[in-house]
Parts: sequence; C-alpha cells; structure tokens
Amino acid sequence: MNMLINIDNGGTLTDICVTQGANVWRTKTLTTPFDLSRCLMDGLRKASGIVYGEEDVERLLLATDHVRYSTTQGTNALVQRKGPRLGLIHGGGIATEDIRTQNPALFDALIGDRIAALPSAGDEARYDAVRAVSDLAARGANRIVIAFGGARRDADEKALKRALLRAFPPHLLGAVPLLYSHEIAGDDDDTRRSWTALFNAFLHPAMEQFLYAAEHRLRDARAQGPLLIFRNDGQSARVAKTIAVKTYSSGPRGGAEGARQLALHYDYQRLVSLDIGGTTTDISIVEKGVPRAHERGTIAGVETSFPLTDVTSVGVGGSSIIRAVDDAVKVGPESVGSAPGPACFGLGGTDATITDAFFASGLLDPASYFGGAMKIDVGRARAAIANAIGTPLGLDEHAAIAAMEAAWVAGVADGIRSYTSIDGDTVLAAFGGAGPFVICKIGEALGVTRILIPKLAAVFSAFGIGFSDIGHSYEAPLGADGAKTLADLREQARRGMIAEGIDPAGCEEALLTGEGKAHLTMTHSLPHPSLSGQFGGLSRSAKATGTRTVLGQPVPLYQAADLVAGSSAAGPAVLEEEYFTCRIDAGWRFEANSAGDILLTRSPS
Repeated sequence: MNMLINIDNGGTLTDICVTQGANVWRTKTLTTPFDLSRCLMDGLRKASGIVYGEEDVERLLLATDHVRYSTTQGTNALVQRKGPRLGLIHGGGIATEDIRTQNPALFDALIGDRIAALPSAGDEARYDAVRAVSDLAARGANRIVIAFGGARRDADEKALKRALLRAFPPHLLGAVPLLYSHEIAGDDDDTRRSWTALFNAFLHPAMEQFLYAAEHRLRDARAQGPLLIFRNDGQSARVAKTIAVKTYSSGPRGGAEGARQLALHYDYQRLVSLDIGGTTTDISIVEKGVPRAHERGTIAGVETSFPLTDVTSVGVGGSSIIRAVDDAVKVGPESVGSAPGPACFGLGGTDATITDAFFASGLLDPASYFGGAMKIDVGRARAAIANAIGTPLGLDEHAAIAAMEAAWVAGVADGIRSYTSIDGDTVLAAFGGAGPFVICKIGEALGVTRILIPKLAAVFSAFGIGFSDIGHSYEAPLGADGAKTLADLREQARRGMIAEGIDPAGCEEALLTGEGKAHLTMTHSLPHPSLSGQFGGLSRSAKATGTRTVLGQPVPLYQAADLVAGSSAAGPAVLEEEYFTCRIDAGWRFEANSAGDILLTRSPS
C-alpha cells in the first residue's frame, strides 16, 4: 500500500502520476471522449507497466491507498459550449435581464429563449410552472433550473418542487430533470445563486455519467477505496459527496497548486503559470506564496456562490483548430481533441493545428514524440496546413507555419495580458504537454526574462493534485445564535468525513468568521510530494545528443533526461524529453538543476 495515484483528464490527453514516498512515475494516454473511463483504465495499464515492468492494474490498485482525479471536461465544455440544453424558470422578483446581463453571450448559448417567468409565488404559480415545464421541454430543454428570489426563495422553490413532482414524477419515460437553486447554494444573492445552479445543471450530466462509470471500472479492477475527485477548492472528496460545479477547472486547479509549491520552493514572489493542453491554456498566478483566489469565484466572467482559485482558460491549445478567416489566421476555440486529433495523428482529422505546424517545421520528431508510441503522418500535417492556411492566404509552407505560430503565440500572450499585468519580477511557469513548445516566444511577447519548466511539466497538473487532502467545507450565516450555527457546521463536517470512511476525531478543522458568516473546513491529511533543487550553483556546458533541423536550420538537440545539475547551454537549440519539446530561441539560455527542473533566462533588451 502507500501508493497514491493522481489522474488529470484533459480534452486531448489524460495524465497519470503515481507517487510512493520519494518515488514518482508518470505517463500519458490519449483521451477517449466517447468513453472517458476507457482512457482512465488505459492510463492505469500504462502506469502499472512502468511501475512493475509489466501491465498489472490489479496489483497497482491493490497497492494504492487513494486514486485522485481531476478533469478539464467542464472547462472544455463551457469553452466550446458543448452540453445539455438548459431551460430556466424564475420568479420572486428575479428578472431575466438581471441574470442575462452577467454574460449575455453565454446566457444565449446555454439557455437562449427557453425561459419562463412566473408572475408570483402563490398557488397560481404552481399551475403556471406546470405549463412552463411542458413548454420548455417542447422547445428542447433537457434540464430545467428553477430559481426564485426574495426572502421566501427557499420556501417558494420547495413548494414548487412538491407540486412539480406530482405533475412530473421522475420515473416517467423522458422525464426532464428539474433542478432547484436552493439545493445547490445557500447564497442570498439571487443572480449569483441562479447562475451557480445553471452552471451546475450544465456540467452535471457528463460528469455524473463518466465519474460513476469510472468508479465502477475501478471497483471491478480491485480498487480499495472510492474514486476521489479533486475539486476547484484544492481538496478531494468522493464522487457521491461532490457537486458538478465544484469540478469546474479542477484540472487547472491542480496546476495552480503545483505552481504554489514551486513558488514557495524557489522563493518566486510572482509566478504566472501556463498549463497548455490540447484544448485550452489555463492561466493562474501565485503572489507571495498564495494563489490568487476569490471568495465568490467566477466562471466565464460570471460570479458564482463558491470560492474559486482564479484560473482563467483561453481556447488556445496544442489541438486548437487553426484556419484562415478574412485574410487572417484564427486560432480556436474549437479543438480536434484526441479524436480525430491533429491531422498528423492519422486518425481522420483534416483540420490544421499547431501540433501539425511543429511537425512540419521539424521541431517535433515522429520518432520521439509521445515516447515514440504514436504513428505520425507528417504528410497529412503538411496537407492540412496548405488547405487551411497556405492556399487561402497565398503563403508557402514556411510562411504558413510562421503565421500559425505567430497567431498561436499571440493568443496565449493576449490571454495572459487580459488576466494580469507583467512586471520585472514576474516568472512564467510553463507546463502541460504544449506549454514548453515555444514558451520563449511567449516570454518575449510579454517582456518576461525568466521561465521555469518543471521536470514533471508534461503531467504537472496531475502532480499538483498530490498536494491535496480529503476535505469538506461548509458555510452559513452566523445569525442570532452563533454557537448553534457553528455546532451545525461541525455536525455537517463530521457527517461528511464519516461518509468518506474517515474518523472525524483525527481530522483537522479550520474556522473562519466574518461579515456575518462562518466558514468551516475539515480535512484528513494525505502524504504530499516534496520538492528539491536550486538554480545558480555550479555551471557546466550541457552535452548535445545530436542536432535537429527546424525550418531548414540545424540546431543542437539536448535530452532533458541526460542533463546533470548545473548543465547549461544557449539557444538556438531544442530541449526534449519523452512528453514535451521546447525550442530554445536565440538570446535565451537554459539551466538544469538537481531536481531536473529547467530555468530559461534571457538578458533584458
């Protein structure tokens, strides 16, 4: 026992990080969007092969104390607007425009005209609600949120729930789920609570279907405990104790937690992290050792009822579709994901991506990409680039690749600028499979002179999950009887931990009070990874293992696994490991430390 498995499921790739004391094993597998539990088991098979020298998932799971899981599926669903068609019934003083004005484009995409306003909360509202449900279902809503406002919001919603259960019992074929805002959040801000319920309704179906399927497959494979979900509050809990909205941005939150540990270890006062996967670039910041967070976190710019680490997602990734639009190059937000994937994967994809561009340029080598485990068709990449960019814009292949890269870099840099300012103390941390690609160009666009690439960059969000504990948080207004409120919160937390199979007596409790509210968190600690290594010690010339020709120019090739502490070299060069490749541009220098982390530096211009 004593092994811990951390899994980060992305839109294109799924990352697995297995830890046992100081030992860390990691691997990747293609995400299978048609059945996400399949890539979960594929990844565990690969991980067991690395740990034991042969595939033996049962042995791995029998030796594992906990499996923690995070996902960008919710983030990707909202970025690409892929999910159920929602309907909204509101009343009690909430106006449609009060809700819609928070993000009109998102409101129109998720709900459109599937809206019904109830004139009152009396008996007549019950009949109006029955008609509204029938009408919204007829207009295509397959999930309906009911949100009332005012002092009687909870009572009004509960009364409607009783009436609607009689009219539309859930056992009927084709019954449309009816979801009530008071059951998701106890927030007295009507607009915020309504949006929180809408987000939860949008994210719930896919998350429920996949997570329970994954848990069943793990149980069949002899997992010793329930699947734990890493939440966007930085803690983990079992599937049955987690609501869907708290899975939103949980994958990027793992990266943010890992970035916090890096910032503390290297004493970086301002660290901006870029987790670039196949579908999105997820951006967060750690300032003086603390990740930026909001008491009322935002999703797609809309304030919600729950605290969230401030992670923003930009629709630019390694699998983002790049095309010519009105004589310009447009990147994303649509992604080819892993199925069909970039054209170079040879799985039927014909859209051009930055991954295709980097194969066509020579930066990526089919023999080493993804550990050499994938069959790459560079001819298909070149054809996709010609069809999407070269022919429409009248560019030869080199010019088309340059235009794709420039647009891709600008998309990432613009996302960072819109998120935070950049100053002389800012350090970038680049991770995710696509994070290191051309991070030097992103740094130059921002005026940054220091960039950190962690050794586990390719699976860094999965690694970051390893710093989480099992925990539950509860919040309530203090009211007139503060002692009773605190006792009720402690009882909720106690029951939550018992449901996790954990004795509350051995848990840690953190209580915050202020602004008329009490917030209590109870946690059960798990083993955490440790970080080592520093920069700036003994320097020695790194040894190149060969050359790589990028856009016709041969440059030195360095293998990250071969670098010893203090190894350093200047660009232009290519730095590569099994699951990531980094182009070191002229004017930049890299240094490796004893932990295998890489620091890129350049002199200010």
